[in-house]
Amino acid sequence: MAVTKIKPIKSTLSKALDYIQNPDKTDEKILVSSFGCSYETADIEFEFTIAQALDKGNNLAHHLIQSFAPGEVDYEKAHEIGRQLADAVTKGQHEYVLTTHIDKGHIHNHIIFCAVNFVDYHKYNSNKRSYYGIRNISDRLCRENGLSVVVPGKGSKGKSYAEYQADKTGTSWKGKLKIAVDALIPQVSNFEELLSQLQAAGYEIKPGKYISCRAPGQERFTRLKTLGADYTEEALRERISGTRTRTVKTPKSQRSGINLLIDIQNCIKAQESKGYEQWAKIHNLKQAAKTLNFLTEHKIEQYADLTAKISEIAAASEQAADSLKAAEKRLADMAVLIKNVTTYQKTKPAYGAYRKANNKGRYRADHERAIILHEAAAKALQTAGIKKLPNITALQAEYEQLQAQKETLYADYGKLKKQVKEYDVIKRNIDSILRQDKEPEQEKETERG
Repeated sequence: MAVTKIKPIKSTLSKALDYIQNPDKTDEKILVSSFGCSYETADIEFEFTIAQALDKGNNLAHHLIQSFAPGEVDYEKAHEIGRQLADAVTKGQHEYVLTTHIDKGHIHNHIIFCAVNFVDYHKYNSNKRSYYGIRNISDRLCRENGLSVVVPGKGSKGKSYAEYQADKTGTSWKGKLKIAVDALIPQVSNFEELLSQLQAAGYEIKPGKYISCRAPGQERFTRLKTLGADYTEEALRERISGTRTRTVKTPKSQRSGINLLIDIQNCIKAQESKGYEQWAKIHNLKQAAKTLNFLTEHKIEQYADLTAKISEIAAASEQAADSLKAAEKRLADMAVLIKNVTTYQKTKPAYGAYRKANNKGRYRADHERAIILHEAAAKALQTAGIKKLPNITALQAEYEQLQAQKETLYADYGKLKKQVKEYDVIKRNIDSILRQDKEPEQEKETERG
């Protein structure tokens, strides 16, 4: 369960960086990495970038913390997830230092990134919206790596992603209890008999103001009312007496756009309400008409043509995603190169004077920051294999051109993703229609037999 929080650093930047790089917490600094700067000189490099900004703001940096559930992830994986989170948040435009702390019961990442980016020197706006963006990115990365996340929203407070999914599929304690209750309601004549049958099924019943149940092996009791509005004592009594039916939610995919056909046979309301059954049939016809129009518009006549088109669009979507990632990587590399070339050129006079100074110790003490920045930039350029300084104007022009290409790729990728989803829904519609057409034929064959 990855939990994120972010806070500004308005002073003592060097102390904050020293804290997150503590060798005792980071396996002797093995779990320390950085982007756009050297972690040893990050505070000086951050301040140099901020000095270039017209609107500096009050913040020197932002401190992002990402914590994982105990025992859920190893150190290397946690550090890699932290790097992906930092890259996504800073978009290859802010220096950052990433560390993974392993000294406590739970592994957690610390990311400190500069409050101003080194591309156009604009400050990072930290607000509620940007934080939700960070949390969503963290959640996505956790899902991709098989980890749990906190699922926000009504009725999900305190649930991990694993618990949320288990509840949806009926494999959590609550999910299993709901299944047991739903299965017993048609078999009992009153609420007391329901509790008796649950007890016979192995549940321990805890009486009181709110009835609670506990399955064998379950640590804590579950109050029936926490299962939902249809599971309070009053609601259960009404369901048993037949004066209330359980609410069935329509899936999100059926609420907008081209939707799946409604499976009337599996909908309780369709069995109990003539009006609803008539509505469902009309709704099915509308969706079937939309599906037919879609196939006609796109000139798809055979099922094989549909699956081939789906494969084609999926492949194009994957290729667009790869191209987009490559463009983002190139942009990040170019941004760092531009930053290092610019820093090298701006600090070169001070470094040249330092090399010519008779009293190098004194000169260095008086111009320490400029000398450190020059040495850090020179080291970074050397590591990147740059032997001759490129033209900064040409680099910036190339960066702007690549940025425009990236925007085009992003738009293309968005369209392809939308098409993938649209075709997937159409295929499921058709599968549902074909399945319904086969069922009457199977029934006739059974009757003949």
